[in-house]
Parts: sequence; structure tokens; C-alpha cells
Amino acid sequence: MFADGDPRLAQLLDGIVRLAAGELHSRIEVSPARDELDAVIMGTNLLAEDLQIMYQELEQRVELRTQLLREAHLEMQKMAMQDSLTGLANRAALVTSLNEAQSEAADGGLPPAILLLDLDSFKSINDKLGHAAGDQVLAAVGERLRESVRDTDVVARLGGDEFAVLMPATTRARAAGVANRILEALERPVEIQDDTVRCGASIGLRVGEAGQSAEQLLMEADVAMYASKADGRHRLQVFEPGMLHARQLRSQLVEELRTAITESELILFYQPVVELATGRSDGVEALVRWNHPVRGLIMPDEFIPVAEDAGLISELGGWVLRTAVEQLRRWRADGVAGENFSMRINISPADLQRLEFIEDVRDTLQNAGITPSLLVLEITEGAIVAGDELDRYSLNSLRQLGVGLEIDDFGTGYSSISYLRQLPVDKVKVDRSLLTDLGSDPSQPALIAAILQLIRACGLEAVWEGVETAEQAEHLRSIGCISAQGYYFSKPLPAAEMTELLVRQGRE
Repeated sequence: MFADGDPRLAQLLDGIVRLAAGELHSRIEVSPARDELDAVIMGTNLLAEDLQIMYQELEQRVELRTQLLREAHLEMQKMAMQDSLTGLANRAALVTSLNEAQSEAADGGLPPAILLLDLDSFKSINDKLGHAAGDQVLAAVGERLRESVRDTDVVARLGGDEFAVLMPATTRARAAGVANRILEALERPVEIQDDTVRCGASIGLRVGEAGQSAEQLLMEADVAMYASKADGRHRLQVFEPGMLHARQLRSQLVEELRTAITESELILFYQPVVELATGRSDGVEALVRWNHPVRGLIMPDEFIPVAEDAGLISELGGWVLRTAVEQLRRWRADGVAGENFSMRINISPADLQRLEFIEDVRDTLQNAGITPSLLVLEITEGAIVAGDELDRYSLNSLRQLGVGLEIDDFGTGYSSISYLRQLPVDKVKVDRSLLTDLGSDPSQPALIAAILQLIRACGLEAVWEGVETAEQAEHLRSIGCISAQGYYFSKPLPAAEMTELLVRQGRE
């Protein structure tokens, strides 16, 4: 038992209170008596020591966790402000830096300048070499941009093949000098795998003015960049206020095209595909035109790119599909189209990226009562070769549906037997450029014969487009070509005139 009035009891009580208050470093003095009370004091000291060690370890873990969280937060901030492919700043980082540069200019400094650039031939690189090679080109472009600018400049990738350079506190002349260095740097070839590619760029320059927001500056630099592309590409264009009018006209054209699709301003022309042995049409290709209420007939070269840029190409393609298949149904119902008479329509790479497209084709054919094999979908050679898994899935699904698939513009891209054997296509339309020199170049007949042999070796059917003379038609017939298309046989005709042609052929 502990003796009443023993001072060690007070010391023990005081020590326990200090420990409870968090003073884990405090200890209670042990007396020479070494009795039971001292044993309790020693136990209390050991408990305090264990608590102190545990608390120190907890503090270390908390400090480490805090550091890890801080590093993760910094990394997330970095990722949120950085393009993952190139390591450049992204749009958010660029806007932040541009706003800061505008604020510094408002305090009496020089204004910032923004360069917006878009690669001129990136799409063809992607189409021919694939997306992995395209990513390598983008990374190489990013490096060349870094090498061309000052340390104080901000280089950003805004998405796709669009880049920007922010030059704080500069002049128009200095900014133009940087832009010209970039043009020179991008003129140099880029080595990709076993290929050498050139991309070049179109650049728009906008020097900031007081009161402008970052988004306004970027928009006006973008306007200048599109003016550069329109003026011939691979050049620098400085923003001028008059360019905004051209931008407004383009925006107006987009809205008018949207209206044209929904309000039946589009029409289809049909160009015959002719059987060379008989001269009779065994099918047609549907070609869209825009019957503008003010401008008259607009050709697809003018509005198809607008539709692609505005995201209207699938909506436009859907209209063409439904209208062309319905026209084929009418011709068959009227008895002017034979049992094997086919309808060809062009589809865009964007269609293959939509899983709904297969259903659209199936439903359109079922509603019209048309056999799938009588519909032939044409897609460019480059788009088929460079397609991803979804593209290949869509092509295989269309083939399983029974729809004919045809490579368009064959001869302008890969044109090799190694890939032709692997593509889920039935037909090949040979590009018109391969007929141009027939009759003037002694080597051209041998080239044409070799291409035909290549196509047939892959088990495919060839259609030759761009036939403009009797000599070209006769040569193709003489070497065993089956079908052809071109102005020699007929220009594209509106539905009524195409119907008359089919009726005349039916009487012969």
C-alpha cells in the first residue's frame, strides 16, 4: 500500500496530468526506494515514452502524406495546364498567360502578340501514315516551336493540329520575325518511321490592344490564320478588321447550309457508270449540289469542306443516302433501271465513326425495299487505309449487311497489293489522273495495265473514272476493263434527265 502523505503521489498525479495535456516528453522522477509506487512511476514513464514514439511516427506519416498530397496536387495542376501529347501548355494555360500579359500591358508595358498556326497537310499525313505517325509529327512540331521562340514566350497546343505562341511585351515586327522562323523550321522534313513528311503551317498574327480579352485575341488570330490558308497556305497573315467580315460570311454560310439540309435546297445529280462492252449504264453515282436561293447552284467543292468544319457532314450524308436510295426505288418501280442497276454514294470518314451509320443504311434500304448489294458506298483510299478499329468495324459490318464498298481516288495514295488484300472492299475506282497522259506518254499504257492487273490479283472489280475521249474508252475496253465513268459518256445529270437517258437506253 502507498503511505499517506508520500510526496511521490503528488508527483505521479502531476505527471499524469502533463501527459494528458500532451507533454509526452515529460518524465516522473523515480526514488531510490524502488517500491511499488516507484514501479507505478516507472510504468507511467514507459507509457509516456511509447506514446511519444507513436506520436513522432504519426507526425512523420502525416508529414509524408501531406507532402505526397501536395505533390499530387501540383502534378494535377500541371496536367490541367499541359497538353499530354507534346508537353506544351494547353488552352487553359495559354488563356491565363495571355490575360496576365494583357494586364501588364495595361500598366504601361508593351502589348502581347499571339500567333495561331494550323498545319497545312496534317490530315493527309494522318490518312496516309496513320494516327500514331500523326502524333509523332505533332510532337516534332512542338519541339520546333520551342526552338523557334524566346524563353519568355509560351508555346501551346490547342487541340488537333492547332498550336499557338504567346509573346508577352513585344512588337508586331518582332512577332513577325518569330513567325517567319517558325515557318522556316516547319519547312524542314520530319522523319517518321521509314517516311519523310513535310507539313508546313499557316499562321495568323494578332497584336493585343487595350481592353481585349484573351478569347477575343485568340478569335481574331484564328481569323487571320484562316485568311492565311485561303491565300495559299504556308504563310503569315496579320489580322485586319476586314477579315471579320469574311468570318461572318462563313458563319452565315454554315447557317444557310444547315437550313438547306432541312428545307430541301439540296439536289442530287447522277453520273452514269457505263459498261464498256455495251455502252449502257449499269449504275450511277449520286453527286450532291446546293441549289442556293440567291447564289444559284453551288458545287460540292465549296460547301462540303464547310459541312465538315461545322460538323454537318453526317447530316448531309444522311440526306444524300435517303434521297439516292429513294430515287433508285423509283427507277426500279418505273421499270427504267435493270435488276443489277446500282447506286453509288460517297461517304465521309466521319460516317464510319458513327455506329448509328450502319443502322441508318440498313433502315434506309429496308424502307425502300432495295437489295443491299445495289448500294455501293465510296470512301477515299486514304481514309480506308488510315482508319482505326471503329472504322474497320463499320466497314466489316457494312460488308456483312451486303452493301458494296468501293475505294475512291485509287492511285493517289498507297496503291499497293499488300494492303488491298486486307481491305473489306469489293470495287476500286481508279483516279482520273492515271488517264491524263494516255496517248502522250508512251509508258502510260503499261502503267494502266499494271494497275488493272494489281486490282484483279486482289479479286476486286475496277471502275475507271475521268474518261473524256473515245480513245481512252477504247483503250480501256481493249485491255479488258469492264466499267468506266466520265464526261465522254455523260456529265452528271439531274434526276429528270438521267431518267430520260435510262429510258432511251431501254429502247435501244
